[in-house]
Amino acid sequence: MAANTRNIYDNNGVGSEDTVYRYLCPVRKAGSIIGKGGEIAKQIRSETKANMRINEALPGCDERVVTIYSTSEETNCIGDDEEFACPAFDALLKVHNMVVAGEGDSYGYDEYSEKYTVAARMLVASDQIGCLIGKGGQVIQKLREETNAQIRVINDNLPLCALALSNDELLQIIGEPLAVREALYQVASLLYDNPSRFQHYFLSSSSSSLHQQQSGGMLMNPPLTSSHKNYSASRDVAEAREFSICFICPAENVGGVIGKGGSFINQIRQESGAVIKVNTSETDEDDDCIIFISSKEFFEDQSPTVDAALRLQMRCSEKVGKDSTDSAISTRVLVPSSRVGCLIGKGGAIISEMRGVTKANIRIVQGEDVPQIAREDEEMVQITGSLDAAIKALTQVMLRLRASVFDMDRGLVLLPTFFPYISQATETSSKPKQRKRENHSHGSMEIGRNEDYGNQMNSNSHRRNHVY
Repeated sequence: MAANTRNIYDNNGVGSEDTVYRYLCPVRKAGSIIGKGGEIAKQIRSETKANMRINEALPGCDERVVTIYSTSEETNCIGDDEEFACPAFDALLKVHNMVVAGEGDSYGYDEYSEKYTVAARMLVASDQIGCLIGKGGQVIQKLREETNAQIRVINDNLPLCALALSNDELLQIIGEPLAVREALYQVASLLYDNPSRFQHYFLSSSSSSLHQQQSGGMLMNPPLTSSHKNYSASRDVAEAREFSICFICPAENVGGVIGKGGSFINQIRQESGAVIKVNTSETDEDDDCIIFISSKEFFEDQSPTVDAALRLQMRCSEKVGKDSTDSAISTRVLVPSSRVGCLIGKGGAIISEMRGVTKANIRIVQGEDVPQIAREDEEMVQITGSLDAAIKALTQVMLRLRASVFDMDRGLVLLPTFFPYISQATETSSKPKQRKRENHSHGSMEIGRNEDYGNQMNSNSHRRNHVY
């Protein structure tokens, strides 16, 4: 790699042309890069001066995302050839070596060659993947021939820990250990030369302990240098905005949301940092109720509202299907009428994309079909699908709404590189029911787009008088 320095920063203080790699580590090998008390991860950080986040494992997913990033300045000596690379490049190779170390834990055994094979899997943004494929597949074919590794780009059936958008694809390298390492080296070099335009969306600059707790993973940051602005040091509080999500929850699920003596809801409040209110006013015992989640946040930070909503999604949803262990769930969310456009898009382009990439059925329910519990200025978004699809779809919906709140809905919205722990408990209702809103002149009230979603959702409403 030729000596080079890129230090172009966006308004959020994140290096928009810094180097970022997202390596998928098998759950069973995570200990080899974390170590007791995080000792190995700290050692990697100390030796390479790179930032590294090891995200928490998702139930049902056998891989964890390891996000490695740093300034692009080539300060680290790689190997014995006195070749220099940026800290993230150095850390990526070290992480890979630790993950594939040991024949007994290798990817597989080739009975024909009598050699063990290993694998390297990475998430790559769609605006970067072209540099690995090349015109007519010339680049990827050359990589295969030079390294003797099997190199594939996979854009469907991504693992649950991956970003659930068309903006991410999966790169898979399989072969003998030395072949895979050489292929990874060349791939990392190409990605270094072609940074994603949108990588600042999934980079977090905050290193506060609260932020680490919210991430659901382990955040390893070396001391910030002059080339990286300490973003958490000083920010204009006026730039923070309130972001809210409003679940429609079946009445029989409320006990699971609250927990014995409020234990569960208080735990989610503490761990996520979000305000969570349960409203059962103006509803009969068998009717739906409102679960209101909100927080004051900065756009570039991880969202406490999104974190809490994903943790509560299963408990606020209804089961769909009969006696099936793989039955689908239905999640209902109320959205201000003025924000629905960011979910639909011109000619339905956005909602069609969300349906395609999440594999969930996403509907916008409007007018008299909206449940009676909603206000006149609200529509309902209904998400139906498997747990995997429903999680991805809800995340997609929330982050598009959030981008709209921050007047950034014209930009690319990426899913976070982490998901909070999601309980596999099935405290979901299997009785879909809702009363339609009666005699409301829907759509007559226009809410200014400059108003915060959170302020709209948190306005004085009789239905939210009783909270837990």
